[in-house]
This record gives sequence, C-alpha cells and structure tokens, in this order.
Amino acid sequence: MNDDKRTIKFMGLVMGIMTIVTIMGLSFAYFTTQIEESDSYSLKGKAKSEGYDIGFIENVEGITIENTYPMPNEMGLKLDPYTFTVTNNEPTTKISIDVIVEVANDSTLSDDLINVAIGDDVVTLNSSVTPSENTFKSAYKIYTFSLNPNESKTYDLRAWINEKGTIENAQNKTWSSRVLIVPKDYTPTESEKTLEALNLVSNGIKTNFDDPATTDEGIFEMEDDYGTSYYYRGAVENNYVKFAGFYWRIIRINGDGSLRIIYDGEQAYENGANSSNRYINTSTKYNTNYNDAKYVGWMYGPIGTDSSTSKAQAQTNTADSTIKGVVDAWYKTNIADKGYGNAVSDTLFCNDRSTPGKTTTLWTSDTGNGYGAQVTGYGALGRFMTGNNSTSLSARTGIQPTFKCLQKNDAFTVNDTSKGNGVLTYPVGLITADEIVAAGAGKYNTTNTNYYLYRGSSYCYWSLSPYYFDLAYVFIVSNGGSLNDYFVSNGGGVVPVINLSAEYAKTLRGTGTMTDPYQPA
Repeated sequence: MNDDKRTIKFMGLVMGIMTIVTIMGLSFAYFTTQIEESDSYSLKGKAKSEGYDIGFIENVEGITIENTYPMPNEMGLKLDPYTFTVTNNEPTTKISIDVIVEVANDSTLSDDLINVAIGDDVVTLNSSVTPSENTFKSAYKIYTFSLNPNESKTYDLRAWINEKGTIENAQNKTWSSRVLIVPKDYTPTESEKTLEALNLVSNGIKTNFDDPATTDEGIFEMEDDYGTSYYYRGAVENNYVKFAGFYWRIIRINGDGSLRIIYDGEQAYENGANSSNRYINTSTKYNTNYNDAKYVGWMYGPIGTDSSTSKAQAQTNTADSTIKGVVDAWYKTNIADKGYGNAVSDTLFCNDRSTPGKTTTLWTSDTGNGYGAQVTGYGALGRFMTGNNSTSLSARTGIQPTFKCLQKNDAFTVNDTSKGNGVLTYPVGLITADEIVAAGAGKYNTTNTNYYLYRGSSYCYWSLSPYYFDLAYVFIVSNGGSLNDYFVSNGGGVVPVINLSAEYAKTLRGTGTMTDPYQPA
C-alpha cells in the first residue's frame, strides 16, 4: 500500500463537472491470504467549466491499484485511502455534490466485482446513471453530499474487489474508471428539512470518538441507511421532546427526516438525575436463556431451547427476546392503544449480529460462526473492542461508530422490506452501541457522568447491540455512563426508543429545553 497519504486541495475557479479521479489498471499478479504492502493509489484529474465555483484538482499522477485480490469489506476499509478535499468557493450559494464512478470501455473485470467506499460507506456499483462520454461503458452514483458557502469537506476514497471475485473471474483482468465530482443545485434532504424545522445547525463530521464528551458539543452528522443523520453529542440540554404524555431525548435526526427519541420518564429530568422513573422497568432480563449464540438477538431461532445449528438459523427472526416482549407490551399500552401510533415512523432498528471474525476482533477465541456454542464476537465488538491477538478483550482505540446496519436481516422494521426485515409487530426498539458512542460515551469502559445518556448510578440499561457469545452478552450503558457489556440473564433497565415521523417532526415547536421541550404547537 502507498504510505504517502496525500490531501489534494481543490484550488481555482471552476464551474460544472469537476474533479475526475481515475482508478486505472487493477491487476492480479497473484492472490494471497494476507494483505500485501504493494497496493497503491495515485490520482489523475482534469476539470470542465460549467456552472459552479468550486475547487478542483489538476495535473496529478495517475491512480493505480496493483497486486490485489478479493477481500471482505472489513479488509477493504483498512486499505490506505486516497484523501481528497472539495471546497465550495461560492460565497452565498449552497450546492450539492454527486460522486459518480464511470467505467472505461477497455475494462475487462465485471463491475459487480468492485466495491468502492467514501469514508466507511461501502457501495456496490448498482445505482446506474448515464456516462458523460462515449469512452466509458457504464456509470454509477456512489455518494451525495452538500457544501455550504465557503465550506470544505474531506473524504477518503478506497476501492477493492469484493468477495464475489475469484481467481477464475478476476485473474489477468483489469478494471479502469474515473470518479467525477459533479456539483448541482442544492435540494434539501429530508433530514436537512427536519434540522432546519427544529432550528438546529450541524457541526459537520466528527472523527475522534475515543474521548468521552463531557460538555455540550452540539450536533454532528454521520451517514445512515437513509442518508445523512444528525446526532446530539455530549452534555446537551436542548434535545427534550414531550410526546404521548412522556418526556424523551432526541438521539438523532435519521436520514429519512424522522426523529429517533429515547424514553426519559413522566417528567423532565436533568442530565445525570437518578430516578427509576426514567426507565419503564429496572430489572428486565434481555433473554432468560443464555447458552446459545441465538440469545443475543432481539428476535432469534429456532423457537424453544433447541440449539441453533447455523448462523442463518440462530438469526431467523421467529422468537421474541424476553426484553422485546416487555418493550412491545409497553408500546401497545402507552402509544398504540392511546392513538399516538400514527406519529411513529417505521424507521429501522439495528440488532447488529454481523460476525467480523478474529481478523477484525483479533480475539483468538472468536470463531466468527454465530450459532450454537460457537464463541463469537459481533459487529459492535469488532468496532469497539480488540483482542490484541490474545484470548482476552480490551478497549479499542481509534473507534468509529456506524449508523449503517450491515445485515438486512438485523434491520428490524414492521412493514418496510426495502431497508428492513419487516418482522416487527410494533415500531419500537432500543438504542445501539454505536449511538451510545456517538452520543459521547467514549471508548469501552470509560466513565462519563456528564453526557445526556447518563441516568445516575443506580441502574444500567440495555442496548440493542450484541457484544459476544461464550455465553450471551449484550452492550449496555453502565451505571457509570460507560459503554459496557452485560450478561443477558441479568436484570437491567429498559429504555424504549421510537422514531417520530418526518411529517410529525416538522410540526414540533419549542427550543428543546427541559422547560420548553419540543412538542406540537
């Protein structure tokens, strides 16, 4: 890999289709079982002039990826990136940017074998658009973002051959493309409309999550399965909502414009206030049983106490977890039966049961199998914990949460089968480990008694994110405010999470404080 990571600053006055990044000559001199230090990136660019004044690159070396091989996304995302910056030089105009990959006519490797990532957003090439020139046989939109006047954003670009690739269908073939940065008129996204309706402003993208957020850091943005999500971080005091006779705190504006909110009691509580009223139950087991990997699931299979015999069977969503039964019953009584259900959207909840395996967790006990009595580390563990090539686990540094759900089967919805699995009875869930970290918990087992998710020292409360199985464990918010783990048959606090629809969110008025919470006018 090329250790010379360069940030290309886009300079000059340009209008129209801008930066052209060329990925040339993916070749297969050999296939190996480990990452070789021979992959390299470089960049070639030119610009056209049509419409907008943004920065661009020009006269830069060609980009090549050599001596590579098929790999899972977890490995592809570890490749050294090519880092580039785009700047909106327009003094008063907000613009949108489409990132488009165009594939050259002389490419012999099938497009469906290529994955491209902007940051940690992995894209397969399936969103077709029309190529801009006849020297390119296909084109795909891979990312969209917006730029405020005089704003710059920096992104990491990676590309690799995905796991569909084999020696037979990839060796001695090449793939060539260019990446177009295309400015266009700005149209607010659904999440931006909600952000504006609530009179909120984003601080941009956050990159350091290791340290706990002990002050009010405001609002940041991260991509989710619907678009750009805007999340609250730190000791915020302006994310109170009053809905259905209860007080809630906003976790984030989802990419579809809905509001993800977490239950906070029958009255408004200050950050850190210690009250059992901030939970619907303080001693609920996540699952009564614990001796099978299936019991880390919000739902699981097979029904009963029979052991699961495959990951697919363990993650068949047929039986409810103990805690799901408690949350569903509460929702039915307090939301659905009282006529508030129409305000709640069918936005997904992610019970991330992906199994990255010990190449990611570095935990030598990790089989990555995810069923029966097979020792397994799950997706959030892979992001927040490391085994350091040992049998024990410790906090990982350089942690990066994600709001993307890696397995559609884990994306729990009621009716939506486009983004989700469509198996829920009610649109209610729990907070995820990634949302806890984004909110300011810091790396694993770091005390934080200042941020808005801390609820005093008496109770821990459950998340929706599996930790690992040697016996079944799930992530929690501890009674010290840290991201921690808990045995599923222990009793913990239950704090429901729902999503208020984008339409309902836009009717909310107020400043979001304890004394002036968001609620319909």
